[in-house]
Amino acid sequence: MILLQAQSITKNFGTKKLFSNVSFEVQDNSRIGLVGRNGVGKSTLLKIISNQESYNDGNIALKKDTNIGYLAQDSGLNSENKIFNEMEQVFAYLKEQEKKMHALEEKLANPDTKDYDSILKQYDQLQNTFRQENGYGYQSEIRSVLKGFGFDEDVWGAQISTLSGGERSRLAMAKMLLEHHDILLLDEPTNHLDITTVEWLEGYLKNYRGALVIVSHDQYFLDKVVTEIVEINQHSSTHYSGNYTFYLQEKKKNQEVAWKHYEEQQAEIKKTEEYIQKNIVRASTTKMAQSRRKKLEAMDVLDRPGSDQGSVHFSFDIDKESGNDVLLVKDAAIGYDDEIMSEPINLDVKKGERVGIIGPNGIGKSTFLKSILGKIPMIKGTSQFGANVQVGYYDQNLKNLDPKKDVLHEIWDLYPRLDEQVIRNKLGAFLFSGDDVLKPVAGLSGGEKARLTLTKLSMENDNLLLMDEPTNHLDIDSKEVLEDALKEFAGTVLFVSHDRYLLNTLADRIVDIGTSGSKIYLGDYDYYLEKTTDTPVAEAENVSTTSVKKVEYQQSKEQQKQERKLRRQVEELESQMAELESKNTAIQKEMTKDENLTSYSKLGDLQKELDENKVQQDKLEEDWTEKSLELEDFDNQEK
Repeated sequence: MILLQAQSITKNFGTKKLFSNVSFEVQDNSRIGLVGRNGVGKSTLLKIISNQESYNDGNIALKKDTNIGYLAQDSGLNSENKIFNEMEQVFAYLKEQEKKMHALEEKLANPDTKDYDSILKQYDQLQNTFRQENGYGYQSEIRSVLKGFGFDEDVWGAQISTLSGGERSRLAMAKMLLEHHDILLLDEPTNHLDITTVEWLEGYLKNYRGALVIVSHDQYFLDKVVTEIVEINQHSSTHYSGNYTFYLQEKKKNQEVAWKHYEEQQAEIKKTEEYIQKNIVRASTTKMAQSRRKKLEAMDVLDRPGSDQGSVHFSFDIDKESGNDVLLVKDAAIGYDDEIMSEPINLDVKKGERVGIIGPNGIGKSTFLKSILGKIPMIKGTSQFGANVQVGYYDQNLKNLDPKKDVLHEIWDLYPRLDEQVIRNKLGAFLFSGDDVLKPVAGLSGGEKARLTLTKLSMENDNLLLMDEPTNHLDIDSKEVLEDALKEFAGTVLFVSHDRYLLNTLADRIVDIGTSGSKIYLGDYDYYLEKTTDTPVAEAENVSTTSVKKVEYQQSKEQQKQERKLRRQVEELESQMAELESKNTAIQKEMTKDENLTSYSKLGDLQKELDENKVQQDKLEEDWTEKSLELEDFDNQEK
């Protein structure tokens, strides 16, 4: 059942067009991932759907009585309420039903009650409704959701005003899930959640009874939850029936096809224009040239494939290679002021490895990196770098930037001997171009600060990169460029991350840090899951290609057969036209002979033959044009 239809939605901010051709529909069981680069309007679209923001053109049709849940910046929580009581407010109508049931039970228990049968019928109806709406299980559901979001039973009685900003955000999401909306709009729901909570949320959303529309930069989360992708690009939307990995594969194919069609059409246009120029003035080919001109004028010229904005493109290089032994950590205990978070931590990192560090929030993963760098002393144990190790550090808090500088001088002051254009070119690779390089660092967004930090790191040419949550603040495209750059990096990478897609893509070892120290898993994140859970990670469904290939083969054979037939027909028509052209030339030559110039009957016969040939020639040219265009269209489809 269709709950919502959005058709050709247009949104402008003043004279700036955000998007103009966004269309999709939400079914009652939809699981839609909304993707696109930062700034294309994903969050704005969610606000439009939830009636939080207006739009300029298009149409949104919503099924009657459909309710939409959208988590705005303001959590909407009552600060004076206690945590569990705030969640119970969602089910106030069930509590009211429960009161009515108890009142009816008291009447039924009274032997003097009149209209017993009527009251019993009323009670049965109310109890049935109460049961259907989970009246006997809603408190259990509240407990499950609170625990899933990291609120243990000992804090359920705490006042909401005592919670941190991050805790209030998690509680607001918990409350919205309990409200069971027909359509749930989620904007970056995994932000600030640890891996355990994200995995719980995935399981909950998979079984959610309503429809989901999700904006997220978490590719692994999208793979697990969504079954459709709507991409906003070049101010319009494209729909893909599959999860995020499927979308990536299909998008790549579509881009390749789009470029191929564009280049083929450009070549066809050039070839046609050249043909017209050569043949328009020749009497024998004028009609064919005119036909080509009409076709060219009617052609729907394809736009050059591209996207709304440029792409980040960079690499990490090294000045010199390290020794084989890069980092050795022995029996380390980390923490602050003699308060130990985790021990013992043991780690031996070799040249070229990509080691991912995971663990619950607050266990000290970032502290561990800072302890390796000597920024925070280890409480126990030792940490030692190997020979020729040069260390570059990415701080998730982006504090390696000077807020008093502008973008250009944040880099140029480090490399004053480099020409300004060289610095601008480097910044341009990270999407800082034109006047963007004059922006003050203090005024940059989180994503811009992340890209500037990566710019600095890429210019240091270190052979060991210590990275703390490197994909935070980045949009999906920038994340994927970073993943590729780190995979191609000739040095060694040790990184802390809750980004399971990055851990799966990059890590060849996982270090799980807990209160009892470190445990190492010799594989990627999916391997870690298989070793730490009862059931192995489910593999993506394999689509059988045998029948597909068989169909494609049969189609290819049929296409080749049709192509050969058309080509023979075109060649036969061309042969007939050439033969007629030769006959006409011979007739015209015959008409100029002296013996025929004085014979009106002979000239009449020759002219009649010439006219008949002309009629036949026109018909052949018409057939030739039709078959030629058909063959060209067929060739283009085949390509």
